[in-house]
Amino acid sequence: MFLADFHVHTNRSDGRVPLAEVIDLYGSRGFGAIAITDHLCERQSFLGKAARYLGCSLTEQNFAEHMRDVAEEGERAWHQYRMLVLPGTEITKNSLNNHRSAHVLALGTDQYIDPNLEIPALCREIRAKGGLAIAAHPVSTRRVEKQTYHLWDRREELRSSFDAWEVASGPYLFPEVLHSGLPLVANSDFHLPRHLTSWKTVLHCERSPEAILAAIREQNVSFHFYEDAVLSAAALLSPFLR
Repeated sequence: MFLADFHVHTNRSDGRVPLAEVIDLYGSRGFGAIAITDHLCERQSFLGKAARYLGCSLTEQNFAEHMRDVAEEGERAWHQYRMLVLPGTEITKNSLNNHRSAHVLALGTDQYIDPNLEIPALCREIRAKGGLAIAAHPVSTRRVEKQTYHLWDRREELRSSFDAWEVASGPYLFPEVLHSGLPLVANSDFHLPRHLTSWKTVLHCERSPEAILAAIREQNVSFHFYEDAVLSAAALLSPFLR
């Protein structure tokens, strides 16, 4: 049994923390597995083009290099911490309309997937390339930020397209997803160190990529609210350390 977080960003997209530091943050706290899922934004939309221009998205040009870096840091994570690092991306379809926006995690694959594909074809391609298709934060995240309701609006139509749906994002559990009967996974949507405090997935399987993906498919999982004691203590002490 071990803790896992399958929705983690680095400064290769819109995260603030470099990849190596992300590995050390999670590894030093005893996590058994994480997935690096930087944004891969579609090319044709205004918001997708803006994200690429601002360096908040992976691109076709830097994708292979990024995945090599993830693999190299994954080797270090295993030798140093016995923590698995799964490759992945957050395929990002943003619109000015929240009900047309959708984010899909391609979990466990290091292959480039065209972010312009329509959702059903996108999910089929993820699976064809050995990954799981995860519906990311499909309902309100309870935060003031861009919302992505498109998948939830079409959940009955898309039920068979996804291997799991995020039941939590950061510190917020989504009751409507929890009681939906859909397969579930809980993640942090990590961008900053303070995001370590969040809901996480607990896995009941061997510590291997194949076993992890199978456990999610078979729903051999549970959920745990993880509060990071190190960062919480530092926050409490900070007024006295100035």
